[in-house]
Amino acid sequence: MTKIDLKKELKQLYDASPKDVVQVDVPPLTYLMIDGQGDPNTSPEYAQAIEALYSVAYTAKFMLKKGPAALDYAVMPLEGLWWADDMSAFITNDRSRWKWTMMILQPAFVASDVIAAAIAQVRKKKSLPAIDKLRLEIYAEGLCAQILHVGPYTEEGPTIERLHAFITARAALAGKHHEIYLTDMRRADPAKWKTIIRQPMR
Repeated sequence: MTKIDLKKELKQLYDASPKDVVQVDVPPLTYLMIDGQGDPNTSPEYAQAIEALYSVAYTAKFMLKKGPAALDYAVMPLEGLWWADDMSAFITNDRSRWKWTMMILQPAFVASDVIAAAIAQVRKKKSLPAIDKLRLEIYAEGLCAQILHVGPYTEEGPTIERLHAFITARAALAGKHHEIYLTDMRRADPAKWKTIIRQPMR
C-alpha cells in the first residue's frame, strides 16, 4: 500500500527556509476547519477545537485506509488563520480578542461524506463539545509570501516583520495571517519549533 504524503507533493508550500522570504502561488485546497476566539494557551474553546479537529482527521484517515480502496495518507500538520476585528489586539497582545480558524489540509479524495461519517463515528465514541463546529471547506489564498520561523511563537515578531517588508516592497498585504505548525510542540524544545508563516499579497 502506497502512503500519500501531501507535504512532498506540495513541497513548495510546506518546505520553507528561515533565511529567505519566498513568493508562492497557493492553489485552492480543501481543509477540515473550525473557528473560534480566545487565547490559544488558556481558552477551553481552543483546546476543544484542536481535540475535535485531530479526532476527526485521524478517524477519516483510518476509515479510508481500511476501506475498499485501501487509501493511506499522512495526516497533515495543524494550521491556523489569525485575525481580530481590531488588529491592535495583536500589538497589545490581548489574546482574548484573537480570532482563529484552525485547520488540517485534506487530500482531494477525502470527500464530504467521508468527513460526515468520521464525525458520526467520533461522536459515538467521545463527547466532544466542538464536534459540530467542524466543516470541510475549500480555501483559496492565491499569491502569498512565506518564511520559516524557528523558535517559540512568542518570538515570531522579527520574522513577521521581514515577511511584511518583503510584501510591502512589491505589493500589499491581503487576507489573513497564516501559520503552519510543523513541530509537535508537546515533544520538542520550544527553541526548535518550526512554523511556516504565510501572508497573502495583492
